[in-house]
Amino acid sequence: MKRILIGALAMSVLALAGCQFKKPALGTAENPIKFHLVPSVEAKVMADNSKVLKEYLEKNTPYKFQITIPQSFVAVVESFGTNRADVAAVNTYGYFMAHKSYGVEARLTVIRYGSSTYQSQFLARSDRGIKSLKDFAGKKMAFVDPASMSGYLLPMKTLKDKKIEPKQTVFAMNHDAVVSMIYQGQVDGGATYYSPPQDGKIEDARRLVKLQYPDVEKKVQIVELSEPIPNDPIVFRKDMPEEIKEKIVDTLLQFVATPEGRKSLDLMLGATNLKKASDADYDSVREMLKQMRPEEK
Repeated sequence: MKRILIGALAMSVLALAGCQFKKPALGTAENPIKFHLVPSVEAKVMADNSKVLKEYLEKNTPYKFQITIPQSFVAVVESFGTNRADVAAVNTYGYFMAHKSYGVEARLTVIRYGSSTYQSQFLARSDRGIKSLKDFAGKKMAFVDPASMSGYLLPMKTLKDKKIEPKQTVFAMNHDAVVSMIYQGQVDGGATYYSPPQDGKIEDARRLVKLQYPDVEKKVQIVELSEPIPNDPIVFRKDMPEEIKEKIVDTLLQFVATPEGRKSLDLMLGATNLKKASDADYDSVREMLKQMRPEEK
């Protein structure tokens, strides 16, 4: 009898422990949906507008959210690997890494000024005699960083396809720094992101230094554009319940359709709209990256 009582007590303790350690349902206050935003603008702007996004999501879905802004896209990728991320707005290369390693799914693509694709631009000082891509052969060029899609990987593929080899390449780490190096004559040219002009005003990377260098459009000119690739995606953890994914996707589409939502996404992501997407939409990007970085196949 004593053994039976001890066994029953042990079973009760184990059952109680199981109840206590059972993880609360995703989307509850105890286990909110973890939504990461890659930092792309000034920290306060990101923080203020992420609050607007959080309030809208919680008001228009049955879920609670925790929106965070990690230090880099690498931190976002790692978060998916340790179950600390459910949703993220991430750059194209970060998505490539997260999809390859953890099966992360693209469900939305950002739209910028009516376009769902983007291009890199090749820039050069207007007094260096560089009129076409072939003129970059044997020249010194500045790029953003080795993981930047628009600031390195995409333009390097363009140069590689055309068998054009610069004499020297340097990494400036930011798009505005690339433009500044070209303007100051530290390099002959370089590559950054491109956005088409709006209302007669430049929207490409040169606008980032226009206050510092008012004549930047005259001194630094666009030589050529790369091929287009899909804009950055909003991605979801692979094993997240499908009904939650669909609800968040629909609510984000509703959010960007409001004046406040469009303003917030523009300030945080440079996005003026969103559209539904799938992993297949990024097959061309994966193929390009496999060519550029065969070690990451």
